[in-house]
Amino acid sequence: MAWYDRILGRAPEVQENLNPAQQYYDHATTPSREFTFKYEKAYEDIEIVNRGVNLIVDDTSEIKTTVGAQIPGLQSVVKGVKRSRVNLLLNKEPNPFQDISTFKRNLITDFLLDGNIFIYYDGVHLYHLPANKMNIHTSSTTYIEKFTFNEKVDYKPSEIIHIKDNSFYSIYRGISRLKPALRTMVLMQNMRQFQDNFFKNGAVPGLVLKSPNTLSEKIKERMIQSWSLRYRPDSGGRRPLILDGGLEIDSFTNTNFRELDFQAAIHENEKIILKALGVPPIMLDSGNNANIRPNMRMYYLETVLPIVKKLHFGLEKYFGFELKEDVTEVPALQPEMRDQSQYYTALVNGGIISPNEARDHLGFEPVDGYDDLRVPANIAGSAANPDEGGRPEEGEEDG
Repeated sequence: MAWYDRILGRAPEVQENLNPAQQYYDHATTPSREFTFKYEKAYEDIEIVNRGVNLIVDDTSEIKTTVGAQIPGLQSVVKGVKRSRVNLLLNKEPNPFQDISTFKRNLITDFLLDGNIFIYYDGVHLYHLPANKMNIHTSSTTYIEKFTFNEKVDYKPSEIIHIKDNSFYSIYRGISRLKPALRTMVLMQNMRQFQDNFFKNGAVPGLVLKSPNTLSEKIKERMIQSWSLRYRPDSGGRRPLILDGGLEIDSFTNTNFRELDFQAAIHENEKIILKALGVPPIMLDSGNNANIRPNMRMYYLETVLPIVKKLHFGLEKYFGFELKEDVTEVPALQPEMRDQSQYYTALVNGGIISPNEARDHLGFEPVDGYDDLRVPANIAGSAANPDEGGRPEEGEEDG
């Protein structure tokens, strides 16, 4: 659409290339490139992946949205939506079937596992669309031609709110935050699988029976079966080992039972996964950590709030209202009570704010008679009149 079409109010029919390079991007259809099935499997099977993802999802979904005025000059996608309606959709009831917490948690889970969020707006309510089933059909002249869900349902670009995470390969889809840690997650799954198979097969004998004579296979199997029935290896006992014909056990490897637990390696891999997600590992360590509060603050500032802001930017472009993060109820982003008290005390005693204003910021009810500013005390003289008070005048010495 040319510039004069906007002035004349013509319909936004595409008549020329808005971006001449768009047709050469070679992304006619962009489905999800992520191994969502592997991420979902790791999310359900690996404890640290489940905990790290749930930590971000729960903390992000609890941050409320403050809906401000319309942004001047912003060409929003939909028109005529009231501010009160946007506030209802984003803070209370997105649709008749879900509460706002469930709705947001679905969105953020998609954002972490797939790198994209797709929301359908039918003109009244918001509905979440699973990102791994959404295809983007790009346009050779504008940006996006249409969206397709599960290769069956088509949506116009004006019906979909799309938020993407960072990516280098495509300008249309983001990548999962678990993708850099995919190798580590597969390695942890292989470690656990090796442990399971190792103990199921009875690779560590619990008892060695020696015989100076050579025994037949039938006798050895009968002895092993008798031992198994009596001590039940599948219930915690270990399979016995029979050595006959003068055979002796000799150590041929330095690997011992404790090293087969992989505890140190698993612990380091857990840190790698948490760092890929953006969660400081110290937050999940037990014990008395003196610097837990700075790490909590860094976690919110560098992981949680950027996700919320990306979601808000996409919603701002769609509805046209300014959206801000309400962090007043996030303890990690609030100052210490002692520092907060000293801060407001200095403002009140300095005559900058009234005591009732300070009480309001601290969450207390106002008190009658505390609406006036305090005049700072002047130790050199009277607070009202510097010529009065202060050091008494020296009188004449008595003769």
